[in-house]
This record gives sequence, structure tokens and C-alpha cells, in this order.
Amino acid sequence: MEYHVGGVIGQSPKPKVVFVLGATATGKSKLAISIAERFGGEVINSDKIQVHDGFPIITNKVTEEERAGVPHHLLGVLHPDADFTAEDFRREAAAAVARVLAAGRLPVVAGGSNTYVEALVEGGGGAFRAAHDCLFLWTDVAPGLLRWYTAARVDDMVRRGLVGEARAGFVDGAGAADYYTRGVRRAIGIPEMHGYLLAERSGGEAADDGELAAMLDGAVREIKANTYRLAATQVAKIRRLSALDGWDVRRVDATVVVARMAEGAPHRETWEAVVWKPCEEMVGRFLEASAAVDDDDNAAAGSPAALAPMTAACRLRAQLVQLQY
Repeated sequence: MEYHVGGVIGQSPKPKVVFVLGATATGKSKLAISIAERFGGEVINSDKIQVHDGFPIITNKVTEEERAGVPHHLLGVLHPDADFTAEDFRREAAAAVARVLAAGRLPVVAGGSNTYVEALVEGGGGAFRAAHDCLFLWTDVAPGLLRWYTAARVDDMVRRGLVGEARAGFVDGAGAADYYTRGVRRAIGIPEMHGYLLAERSGGEAADDGELAAMLDGAVREIKANTYRLAATQVAKIRRLSALDGWDVRRVDATVVVARMAEGAPHRETWEAVVWKPCEEMVGRFLEASAAVDDDDNAAAGSPAALAPMTAACRLRAQLVQLQY
């Protein structure tokens, strides 16, 4: 089937752009790459931290392998200390969208900086939204399981080298605090490590192995707490955006996927059934422009009937997660 990113005469002449929204750790990148692969698109990063070079583990950038050959824009392109405002993003992202459309491909804007996404869509007097036909997909996960998964992902980042990455970028001495207010060093996972790394470098009594271990444990706990706090803030912003005129945000509930992950069960087929297939259908209809994506699609994407059943073990795990955190 042929899809049209530039619109269809007499139906929707505006060029089409897909946005993938969601809190951290809800699978935005995976969904965006899958959409780009399926519909001939390119991903435009809308994460204000990932636009900087450096700290790939802490910033959780998608790897070359994960990108699956899909071109990515505004990912790791700035100096680590560079400022990048919402207005900077609006300008650069709009230019990237224009380049992708000019190549006859589908722009897929994905990332967690919703203030920046709003600047793109609504900035300049709403010129972008007026000139483009936009589809907003929101991958959402229930709070208890999202808290579990953000914590589990931090543990995985520690295993993959978060501490060493923070150590390599550690800044000491006068003015060190300023480094945590700009560029990539604002990322959760860098400021929280400062006290531990300072004690480690100082040596002496402060570097006692037991005390250092306790400080590292405290830093990791702080990273987990701040990551979930960020996720909650992101969800609140998406809910606010959903209420704006012209923001037809389609919520896709990925809770059951994370529930299966929490119980150690296979989850790929679940993701394909409850996240990918509904999104593939919505994007396909959006690009066909033969009919607007209607409320039935949204209901199918998020209704209990469309979700694989959550097992008793999943429900118990979710309850335990709520108690633990």
C-alpha cells in the first residue's frame, strides 16, 4: 500500500508528522524506530539532554544497533556544555522536519522533553501546527510499574557503566556546581554522583570502602527517585498537552508489557500486540488520509479488550512494587 507523507489533494494537503510522546522508560524510542522502519521515516530526537554528545549510558541514547539503520536527527550533535533552549529546538527541529519531508519520508519526532515539543508545535504563533497534519501517540504505563521499571533501568545502567561514565566527566573545584546547570551535565545521573566521586577522589577517611559503598548506594537511590519524579512530571505535561486545542493525543497503554517484564516473562509478543499493532494501524490510516483516525481506534489501543490479560503474578508484582517504592 502506498502512503502519503505530503497529504492528498482534496483531503489533507498538509504534510504529515508523527509525534511519539511518553514518560521516560515507556518505550518511545523503540516505537519511533518501528514506525520509521515500517513507513519509510526518520526519527527527530526531542530529548533536550540527548541532543548533546557524550554520556551515552547516563542519557540512555539509542545505540547504532538499536537504530536499525533508521536516520536520527538532533541526537548527540551538540557539545556537552552547549546551551540548547526550547527556541533553539523549535528552529532546528522544524528544519529537520522540512528536510525529511523534502526527501519524501515521514518525520517521527520522539523524546521526553514535552516543553520542547510544545515549543515546536505551538511556537511562532502555532505556525507549525497550522502547516502540518500531526498525529500524537502517547505510550503510557501505570505509575506503580513505571516506578519499578525506572528503578530497574537505573540498576541496568549501573551494571553497564554509569559510575565510570560519571567519573570520566567528574568536575571538582570552584565553579563545579555550575557544570550541573547547563548542557548534558544536567542529566539525571550526573549531579547525584558528585558527592560520591568527590569522596572517592579525596581519599583518607572519607574514602573508607564501607562509607564509599554507602554513599554510592545513596547516590543510586537518589537517581532512581529523581528519574521517577521526572517521569511523573512528563506524564502531567502530556495530560496538559492532551487538553489543548488541536492536540489529538492517542494514548496507548503499555502497562501489561512492563508487568510481564517485572515478572520475568517474555514480553516481545505482548508489545507487538498491545503497542505496535494499534500504533501501526493508526499511523497507516493517518497516512492513507482516506479517513480520520476515529475514536474507535483510540479505544482499541487502550481498552482492556485489546490488552493481553494481566496474570495474577503480574498483579501481585504490581502491588509489591507499590509497597516497595
